[in-house]
Amino acid sequence: MVKRKLGALEKVEADLPNLQNKIKRDPRSYLTDFQHQYIQYENQRQIFLQAPTSSTESGLISFRDLIDFVAHVSDCYKEETKDFPKQLIEILSLHHASLEPELREKIVGSLVLVKNKDIIDSTTLLNCFFPILTTTPSKSLRALLFQKILSDLRSSNSKTINHKLNRSVQTTLHNLVTEDRSSPKALWAIKITREMWKRQIWTEAKAVEIMKEAALADNEKCVVGGVRFFLGGDKEREELEDESSDEEAIDMAKLKHQVGINKKSRKSEKKLEKAAATVRRKEKKKGQPHPLNFSALHLLHDPQGFAESMFSKHLQNTKSKLNLEQKLLVLQLVSRLIGLHKLTVISFYSYFLKYLTPRQPSVTSFLASLAQSTHNLVPPDILEPLVQKIANEFVSEAAAGEVAAAGLNAIREICVRQPLAMSDTLLQDLVMYRKSKDKGVMMAAKGLLGLYRQVGAEMLKKRDRGKDATLGLRAGEQKQARFGEEALGEIEGLELLEKYKAEERQRKRLEKGLDPNGSDSGEEEEEEEDWGAWDVEAEDSDDSGGWINVESDQEIEISDSEDEKPSKKVKFDEQEKKEEDKPAEMAKSNLASTRILTPADLAKLQELRTAASVSSLMKNHKSHHTSAATAQTNSQRHMDDPLTAEEIEGLASLSRGKTTRAQRLALLEEHKADREEHKSKAARKKERKETEGKSTTNKEKARKKNFLMTLGKAKSKGKRSLVEHRKILKAHTERSKKGGRRGNY
Repeated sequence: MVKRKLGALEKVEADLPNLQNKIKRDPRSYLTDFQHQYIQYENQRQIFLQAPTSSTESGLISFRDLIDFVAHVSDCYKEETKDFPKQLIEILSLHHASLEPELREKIVGSLVLVKNKDIIDSTTLLNCFFPILTTTPSKSLRALLFQKILSDLRSSNSKTINHKLNRSVQTTLHNLVTEDRSSPKALWAIKITREMWKRQIWTEAKAVEIMKEAALADNEKCVVGGVRFFLGGDKEREELEDESSDEEAIDMAKLKHQVGINKKSRKSEKKLEKAAATVRRKEKKKGQPHPLNFSALHLLHDPQGFAESMFSKHLQNTKSKLNLEQKLLVLQLVSRLIGLHKLTVISFYSYFLKYLTPRQPSVTSFLASLAQSTHNLVPPDILEPLVQKIANEFVSEAAAGEVAAAGLNAIREICVRQPLAMSDTLLQDLVMYRKSKDKGVMMAAKGLLGLYRQVGAEMLKKRDRGKDATLGLRAGEQKQARFGEEALGEIEGLELLEKYKAEERQRKRLEKGLDPNGSDSGEEEEEEEDWGAWDVEAEDSDDSGGWINVESDQEIEISDSEDEKPSKKVKFDEQEKKEEDKPAEMAKSNLASTRILTPADLAKLQELRTAASVSSLMKNHKSHHTSAATAQTNSQRHMDDPLTAEEIEGLASLSRGKTTRAQRLALLEEHKADREEHKSKAARKKERKETEGKSTTNKEKARKKNFLMTLGKAKSKGKRSLVEHRKILKAHTERSKKGGRRGNY
């Protein structure tokens, strides 16, 4: 009897997939069969609820198959299966810890399937999954639920952003983090938020707020998760982005002509290609949306309060449970916040004093964080003791080369962001290390010297200033920036376009036989005809109707005496005289303020910028005058990119892991396929002639001639008499004197 029942059960189970397909084709015709199977499901469910842990294997298999069957056809009989999702949610919520793994997985999959059929919404599904995810002891169930939650969130935001669902989930995750700051449950909120941020589904400030609260948690793992998000979340998102975006090709032939590469060598060509690739990557990055719109560090509501809270809770607090590595992560985040947003946390800099010693573990990370937290609004009085201590502890003749190089690199990175932190005496002492025999120390000292030739040449001795800085100081181009001074923004490379237009104007006047430096009123008329409505002319006429020119408030001097009159004209004349006395090089380009740039101008500007960027990367020549824009943007360097310990270490980081000869040979063999075969200059020339379809010389053809064809000539050459040989040599000498057989007439 039992065997007969089992056989019937197996037959029913085998018929379920066939019945499922029939129901999907014609639901009305198979309503009775579905109701019969649904009754079977209800019976199995009641049996399971009475004894969830003591169910037989055959009963579990039958119950699992019936759940799968009902879930697949539930959209065909919505009225009959209206309680089915609630029943599954109840079973999973109450018995997830004791459920058989395959049955548990089937229930989760069935709930997702019912949601995909729009029988339940995503909110209901996620409200069921989230509590189980944070409480279940089963590792496999946690992994399954985590995957299903992410999959559902991605599918819900695939066509359009589901703001309602996102807000609901974000609120749930935010509460999960803030309700119990010492609980490890917040790790799931961190994982989900980070994954959604990486997929660019959540890009708003609410997601950043969740991670901010996680970074301020009491649990060490939650703190590290939140901090790592701010330090590496944006990079993860960039790496996941599709790299197949269209790039504007750079005309290499035109670029060679503009940069001025005349010597045809493989080395110079490789250098040019590398420079062009670098410029192409930069241009692609410029074309992307600005990091202000997307970066997590920029989306913080209160970066000042967040930085102060992180510093006081995790670094200054003596009861903090974070180890050194975790503290370094927090320190790096706080320093990035201070440097990026130009925050003022005065006590932060004194925190470094006890760590600035070569004996401190991971000291280069401390130096990098200190340099990263420096900006042009930090008072120089605060930074001077730190720079002095780095110089005293690291930079000395008795110190190892790696230590001195790290100290000089750290001082340079600090002074890049705040040049006023350096004193004249200390600078002159540090610059002397450019004569060191250690290459790392020498390069670091030269880097510091090159920096101050741009931003503070007057602090250097005359013999150390160099030609460009000396000429700049003499012409008044270079001057040391004052504390808190900000550079004025302008269109990048506009002076290149203005210079190009001036050269074109001179060339056209020369072609017409006119003075190249003469008045260009005729050309202005031609430009007006060509530009039409594009050009904008400044009209300062007093007869323009109701508008009256009014002097600015700065030009009016008010005197208390009635006899004295305001000296407006005198002050205006003095200002005019000052403007005339300024060198021509200091005057900024006013091209954008005097005319509207056409699409042709913008295209030419892009071309000139590309050529200038490649020229600077090639470093084959130096301009006679250092660009003022370069000096002004030194403090803005690496604003969005973090400063790493490897940059502080310099050459030491490259030579730290010394490899054996066998390892180096293996590395060479590994990259051998990527390199071109080495060929001589003659072989490359011959290959180039063959590819261009050019013919070979008679001498080259003679070398390829069959030996039997040249045998007679070789024999006759050996049988020559001395007289014949003398005649041949004499004729050869005479031919060479007159320039060959045809003669050199």
